[in-house]
Amino acid sequence: MSSSAAGPTASEAEGDDSGRLTRRILIGLAAGAISGLLLRQLAQGHPITDFLVGGVFDVGGKIFLSSLQLLVVPLILVSLTCGTAALDDVTKLGRIGGKTLGLYLLTTAIAISLAVAAALLIEPGVGFDLTSAATGAALAEAPSFSQTLIDILPTNPFEALAEGRTLQVIVFAILLGVAMTLSGEAAAPLLRLFESANAVVMKLVFILMEIAPYGVFCLIAKVASEQGFEAFGRLAWYFVCVLLVLFVHAFFVYPMLLVFSGLSPLSFFRKFRAPMSVAFSTASSNATLPVNLRTTEEKLGVHSSVASFTIPLGATVNMDGTAIMQGVATVFIAQVYGVEIGAGGFLTIVVTATLASIGTAGVPGVGIVMLAMVLRQMDPPVEGIGLILGVDRLLDMSRTVVNITGDAIVSCVVAKSEGKLDLEVYRS
Repeated sequence: MSSSAAGPTASEAEGDDSGRLTRRILIGLAAGAISGLLLRQLAQGHPITDFLVGGVFDVGGKIFLSSLQLLVVPLILVSLTCGTAALDDVTKLGRIGGKTLGLYLLTTAIAISLAVAAALLIEPGVGFDLTSAATGAALAEAPSFSQTLIDILPTNPFEALAEGRTLQVIVFAILLGVAMTLSGEAAAPLLRLFESANAVVMKLVFILMEIAPYGVFCLIAKVASEQGFEAFGRLAWYFVCVLLVLFVHAFFVYPMLLVFSGLSPLSFFRKFRAPMSVAFSTASSNATLPVNLRTTEEKLGVHSSVASFTIPLGATVNMDGTAIMQGVATVFIAQVYGVEIGAGGFLTIVVTATLASIGTAGVPGVGIVMLAMVLRQMDPPVEGIGLILGVDRLLDMSRTVVNITGDAIVSCVVAKSEGKLDLEVYRS
């Protein structure tokens, strides 16, 4: 049978599934908003409304949120361990590996800093009137930045896993992955075990995301029935805030890297339209990986010895768009519930979201799971995720474009510095 008659590839299938899920979540968002507003306008105070809002919608939304939190610790442990253990190429490529990782971490830190600054300036969450069990009691003051650094290393990794101390789990996963890399062949069986576990956890993410439309319906219907149109007006400010930071990062921060390297941003974006389109439609860095790699090598002129390392690595550890969402969402949810974060808390957000973006798998929906991890390091209640879930699918597509664009731009910059960039191909 010819290749043209073969079935869809894994990337195409994932793209179809992602598009179908996006449509279902948008339907759930619209249906939840309409249902909640109708209940508020036509049946406020009716026993049926109390049953639906305080019972069905509340229970359904909390079950979905619990399913997200369920995934946090296992996702961090297996995904980040596998990603770190796969970095044996860093020792082989020497300077290339160091430059690549350094640029990825730098751009992610810039992204999260811009996100927090924009959210503090725009204040998208101010104006909500929500309370939470988490804010009903006196909240402990957020730990200082120095204390966060002290507590980042787990004294007992199993205790950290059991209690969900996510920063400690991240550090343990990174150390375990490095140790597996240095152990060579002796660690091969353990690496295969973690890779199998990673595949299973990713499948679990897809399974639980199948109930996302129903969870979104319940969460949005509850908010709409309790808050009315005002809630959606403030949610629009959150949406605009995230899009604004994504735009600034993609079309101002990234191009500055190219300019400093003596490369034309116009040449880059003119040739990079296809990967950006695929990323937007699939909302998956992994699904976009083949077209991203082909474009970076064939149209941008990056040598395969560089691109074959930087692009797959970026799909694992470079998630600037996700970091932007996490920064804005954390500040937004804190403002919604009236939680004061403080200077030390903002530094903690930058560190936590940067590390979380490294551990975020390049598949649709995982960014929300990692947001739960970031919120658990701070005072804002995790249930606030329900406010942004309805619009997150649209933002997920946009931030995936930012993620894969960063991978390609860093590849070009590193290749240029190493003399591995064909300038004639890049400029043609």
